[in-house]
Amino acid sequence: MALLALHGFTGSPRSWDFLDQREARVVPALLGHAGCDAGPEVRSFDDEVDRLAALAPETGAHVIGYSLGARLALAIALKKPERVSQLTLISCHPGLGAGERARRCDADQAWCDVLLTRGLVAFVDAWQAQPLWATQIQLPHAVRQRRQSERLSHTAEGLARSLRTTGLGQMPDYAPQLTELRMPVSLLAGALDEKFSALARQMADRLPHAELTIVEGAGHDLLLERPELVSAAIRRGNLK
Repeated sequence: MALLALHGFTGSPRSWDFLDQREARVVPALLGHAGCDAGPEVRSFDDEVDRLAALAPETGAHVIGYSLGARLALAIALKKPERVSQLTLISCHPGLGAGERARRCDADQAWCDVLLTRGLVAFVDAWQAQPLWATQIQLPHAVRQRRQSERLSHTAEGLARSLRTTGLGQMPDYAPQLTELRMPVSLLAGALDEKFSALARQMADRLPHAELTIVEGAGHDLLLERPELVSAAIRRGNLK
């Protein structure tokens, strides 16, 4: 089964380098990230969903997403279900209510201000200092440096565009629509990432065909912290 793999915010197609190279796969750069070929016509979250959905074969693909990529993957599955045979969502948020979206837009705009006034390096330093990434201190320095180099490969303007167009505040609340998904869905989250592991459990309760994996001893970025487990989950999904 062909794979369409979508990286997270500040990540890149290189985030998926651990995948089996023998797999037929499409690994695009997301809007606002280095190497993305999206033009000015991509102005909304929905526009980016349409752009990415068009990359999947008409016969369907195993669509995999991490964090921002998981939110986009979920949207593709709901909007273009014929393009998705299997769905794997890693550290996924199904969306916020209207009031919460407004507050999140304000928070994302504050990050944009850091990007556009203080620059990319200052932004990456502040972004990496968030408690969300604290579990990565257990990783080898070279592994953490690899993720930092990905983040520094982008531009301040590009990441600001990503936040303003595909940030969580720009995404609809898809939680009420989860019951509509008929394809098998694998949900993965790190046990130490309490917010997203709770969201994964809530999503699993609503999805008709869900397999939930909570990874002990891991945080938000399972691509970095547990790539072998993510690979195994993808292989299992391809066999369904």
